[in-house]
Amino acid sequence: MRPLTEGEIKLLFEKLSKYIGENIRLLIDRPDGNYVFRLHRDRVYYVKEKTVKLASNVARKHLISLGTCFGKFSKSGKFRLHITALDYLAPYAKYKVWVKPSSEQSFLYGHHLVKSGLGRITENTPQYQGVIVCSMNDTPLGFGVAAKTTQQCRHADPLAIVCFHQADIGEYLRSENELT
Repeated sequence: MRPLTEGEIKLLFEKLSKYIGENIRLLIDRPDGNYVFRLHRDRVYYVKEKTVKLASNVARKHLISLGTCFGKFSKSGKFRLHITALDYLAPYAKYKVWVKPSSEQSFLYGHHLVKSGLGRITENTPQYQGVIVCSMNDTPLGFGVAAKTTQQCRHADPLAIVCFHQADIGEYLRSENELT
């Protein structure tokens, strides 16, 4: 487990800023202690600084994971956010999309969100902006990218895609199914 390089930090923060903007500093300097990002086997972990010091006694080959996995770097060098980061990013999200109960299951199966399934959207959401997808009772369901601005969504066709699917909490079940 090692600290991230400057290039890795830049990629990570660019991805996080698409979803939470300038609130990244709130993830690091928290009232319950300082948190850091560490890299282990191409995965980025969000962990308390005190825990990192304790884990330094464990050999690298014996360490499986530490803290919460926020995502991984692909072979091409891009950073992909994992669904495990959702609970940490949702409270700080700048833009959110709420899904009608009739479309929740479709989104959780990995499909894009269409206008007919859109319950609400944060005012002044720009096109291609990262959004947190929530149910109507404010339960975070996943990540997405706004396909249209808030104004375009109001006048869109009911079958037009308004949010591109990125990740959802249903991935746990789908990936478990692939392993068996």
